[in-house]
Amino acid sequence: MRVTTWAEYGIIIGLHLARNGNHSPVPARVLAENEGLPSDYVEQILLKLRRAGLVESSRGAKGGYRLARHPSAISLKEIMQGAENRTFVVNCDERPVKAKRCDPGATCSIRPVWRLLQKRIDDVLEGITLSDLLREECEVEEALGVGTQA
Repeated sequence: MRVTTWAEYGIIIGLHLARNGNHSPVPARVLAENEGLPSDYVEQILLKLRRAGLVESSRGAKGGYRLARHPSAISLKEIMQGAENRTFVVNCDERPVKAKRCDPGATCSIRPVWRLLQKRIDDVLEGITLSDLLREECEVEEALGVGTQA
């Protein structure tokens, strides 16, 4: 399992829009420049997030993007799924290797572990909203019950 670039950029984009506070629409080009992201990725991800109902767009000289809901109502899981259509890939479900344990009908005692891990990760991501990430890093760490590793 890994976080894809699309999912990570989706969260960065969502957080940028949350920080904007829906004061005025943010053009994709400006968002890309401010976050140091490739503009073509930002455009594509914003389109996917719009289709997922997470952002709204407006056209014109003062057009751009804004969150469709309050940041407290948008979870990281929703953003990752909107940007990438899933949070994580369980490799043996998506790309089974050519081994007997991966044949249709075969059993593999490892696969349930990866699926459980994915479920737990999804549960964690569902419990974290964009509002949670509007705080300083140390406050987020404290709220999540994690600390920096030395």
